[in-house]
Amino acid sequence: MAAESLVKPARVLTWPDAVSADWALVQQCAAGDEAACTRLVTDHQRMVYQLALHLLGDAQEALDLSQDVFLRVFRTLRHFRGHSTLRTWIYRIVINQASNRQRWWRRRRRSQQVALDDLTATYGELPDRRDSVAPDRRLEEREIAAVVWRALDALPFDQRAVIVLREIEGLRYDEIAASLDVAVGTVKSRLARARESLRSGLGAR
Repeated sequence: MAAESLVKPARVLTWPDAVSADWALVQQCAAGDEAACTRLVTDHQRMVYQLALHLLGDAQEALDLSQDVFLRVFRTLRHFRGHSTLRTWIYRIVINQASNRQRWWRRRRRSQQVALDDLTATYGELPDRRDSVAPDRRLEEREIAAVVWRALDALPFDQRAVIVLREIEGLRYDEIAASLDVAVGTVKSRLARARESLRSGLGAR
């Protein structure tokens, strides 16, 4: 028998599989398993930080929020019932925390002029940029990226959240609905409004 036939192909986890694995991890954390708690943080810390960054637009605020999120995660683990993936449950916590924070913080920040270099340093440039791009083309890409991020930053929080979850995080409609605790139809209508607002914002520049 060929050696290849002895190797089973890797199985792709479906949502129920992922929820089952998440439930086991949560139970281990709740039982005081430090290794499980470390794994939970390691598995999700990059996602939490990046989502917070895209929602708040400030690296230090995103870092502070990330710490608050994990404190809340461990304080409320007993409320996780496995009706969604752990990732989706944590997404909801990030969004709620970010929504609470931006109510007062973004009003103060909105009065400040954000430089192009600050925007691109925070968010990065547009995807798929090649290292071989000429300097003038690279500058143009940075300028375009800054315009896009400014337009995104000007959206109402609920529209910004749905755009970030769909277009940047790549979540499915049902995952977004679970993260926002709304119906799928609400997700689609918010996304349509957000895209239209974003197009208008970009067209006005």
